[in-house]
Amino acid sequence: MGTAIDNRTSASLDGKVVYITGAGAGMGREDALLVASRGARVAVQDIDGKSAEETVAKIAAAGGQAFAIVGDVSKPEDCKRMAKEAEAKWGRVDALVNNAGIHERRDLEAMEEVHFDRMFDVHVKGSFFTTQALVPGMKARKAGKIINIASTAGMVATVGDAHYCAAKAALLGLTKSWAKELAPWNINVNAICPGPIATELAVRNRGWDGIRERAEREIPLRRYGDPIDVAYAVAFLASSESDFITGQSMPIAGGLAIVGI
Repeated sequence: MGTAIDNRTSASLDGKVVYITGAGAGMGREDALLVASRGARVAVQDIDGKSAEETVAKIAAAGGQAFAIVGDVSKPEDCKRMAKEAEAKWGRVDALVNNAGIHERRDLEAMEEVHFDRMFDVHVKGSFFTTQALVPGMKARKAGKIINIASTAGMVATVGDAHYCAAKAALLGLTKSWAKELAPWNINVNAICPGPIATELAVRNRGWDGIRERAEREIPLRRYGDPIDVAYAVAFLASSESDFITGQSMPIAGGLAIVGI
């Protein structure tokens, strides 16, 4: 069997339509900017319309194509409406990135039902019903990419946010189940598991003083991650270069998943 020569730009997304939840800021915005730079048309979903429009404006300023979709992924009716908006805009969605998320640190004994439910509503229910709404179109075309943004917290766990760890672990279960169920339609389903990434949300919830120093001391690659580190993985998994990969969980964490902190 010979080796083909491939002259395409790395992880090219020319002509693809990529739907990213929670793309108004942080990792989601970085994902949107990168996939747009590689030729994708981007549906920028966020609960904050202003933030979503800011991401769209940044993409447009760089010569890309995007539009904003506003709604709450924790509400199944919003998930269905927003999916229809995306498909109506460009006729299809080729890749879905379930990125929308929240984070809060709360000890086990201080956690109330409302905290637990909100964490699962956004991460698990939001990903589930967004995916459910977009899968029929992917099945009809016999092609699609679904990328769940989980976390190393769902693999090795952290202290003081058990509900977050549990929700991210649930995403890993959905990833494996969907990968098996949707494989006959040539739909790839994978998860990305970021470790410590220097987003505004992470800094606000975990604090910066001491965190960077600890990361540089205990993470094998000796640094905090940057949102672009995650975006590169998103672009790869959304592209045709990942066509033979499904059901996998990819840590983007500088080696954190093998040591834990």
